[in-house]
Amino acid sequence: MSTIRDILVDAQHRLSNAGIDSAATESAELLAHVLAVPRNRLFMQDALDENDRISFERLMAKRLNRIPLQHIVGTAGFRRIELEVGPGVFIPRPESELVAEAAIRFLNDLENPIAVDLCTGSGAIAISLAMEVPGTRVVGVELSPDAFPWLEKNIRNFDPLIPVEVHQIDATDYSAEVFIGLSGRCDVVTCNPPYIPMDMIPRDPEVRVHEPAMALYGGADGLDVIRGIAKTAGMLLKPGGLLVVEHADVQGPDAGEMGVVSVLRGAQLDEELATYMPGVPGDLFFTGVSDRQDFNQRPRFTVATRI
Repeated sequence: MSTIRDILVDAQHRLSNAGIDSAATESAELLAHVLAVPRNRLFMQDALDENDRISFERLMAKRLNRIPLQHIVGTAGFRRIELEVGPGVFIPRPESELVAEAAIRFLNDLENPIAVDLCTGSGAIAISLAMEVPGTRVVGVELSPDAFPWLEKNIRNFDPLIPVEVHQIDATDYSAEVFIGLSGRCDVVTCNPPYIPMDMIPRDPEVRVHEPAMALYGGADGLDVIRGIAKTAGMLLKPGGLLVVEHADVQGPDAGEMGVVSVLRGAQLDEELATYMPGVPGDLFFTGVSDRQDFNQRPRFTVATRI
């Protein structure tokens, strides 16, 4: 009978040959899922019985077909929480943890703050804000009919300890009732929007085949949704409030007009939006627009302060 170590060595080799970079970690995650134990509780010299080996091979077959690990095990970790995920909802990434971190640091200095997470998806950022800054009123907004049930499920898993209010609306529709009610009252707006240009095909099949297109593609240049949420955030934030927007590493400061820094610096009140909020068309929304790097020192998200 094979030991756990034997099984993992073989699985790592096969996953690596299939082009999966984190083969050692993922093989251990799959086996831990089968055995219903934490990964650090796998004892390498223990034998694996036949039923567990067969179950493991079934999961391996899915992963070798490039079904995302998180879809196979049904969960994804994000900061301090574990979220339920599956087909239809974007799998939260470690890069988005930095977006949450920037917002949390800002919120920690405030009393009874209000935060809105646009394009909230699984609720990863919204739930993290509510959990890590107790007393914050957090509102999550998600349009996708496929992602919204996952969002509601994750919210239920954490309620009532950290309630998050959710709405199924378009993050760029500043005429929505909830946005009108929060106009000029919010301390923080966060967003991990769709930002891939329509003609750019993701390299990894996990993304290309299994991630929802609605969460990936942001128009011809990838910036359409970001332009829209800049207006929504301009309406929601009080003076001095913070906007935190994730973007692709090619949309940083060096991208010029094709970068998020440029979009936010140029975001301004227009005549239509002026019917929903005070101000003069042409007024700029943001100051202090700057870009931040991810764990790999690549430009990954932009912060801006509401004027």
